[in-house]
Amino acid sequence: MATRHQSRESVISLLYAKDVGNDNIEKFMDEIFEDKKIRNQQKEFANSLYTGVTNNLLELDTELNKHLSDYKIDSIGHIEKAVLRLGAYEILKTDLDDAVVINESIELCKSLASDSAPKFINGVLDAVKRSK
Repeated sequence: MATRHQSRESVISLLYAKDVGNDNIEKFMDEIFEDKKIRNQQKEFANSLYTGVTNNLLELDTELNKHLSDYKIDSIGHIEKAVLRLGAYEILKTDLDDAVVINESIELCKSLASDSAPKFINGVLDAVKRSK
C-alpha cells in the first residue's frame, strides 16, 4: 500500500507534466496511480491534492509570488514550482498540520530537486504559513 509521501510524489510528477505542456495528463492519472500502487484512500488523497492545486492555481501562484522576493513563480524550476504549489495548497486549503506539510515538501525536494531547493522551499512555505 502506498504512503501519503508516495501519493504526494505522484502528484508532483503530474503537476510537473502539466506544467511542461502535457495538458492531457489527467487522462493517464489512473494508470500512473496504479503503476505506483496508489489505491483506495491514498488514491483519493492524491486525486484531491491534484484537483485542489489545479483548481486553485491562480490563487496559489498569487500567494506564492508574494513570498518569492527575487523570483516569480514562472521563473523557478518546474519541480520546485510543483512542490511549492502543492505545499501552498495544503497549507492554505486543507486541515493538515502546516509543520507536516512543510517537512514533507522539504523531503520531496531532497529526492526530486536541486541541493539548494529544500532551504528555498522551507523559506517560502514558512512565509505562506505565517501569512495565513
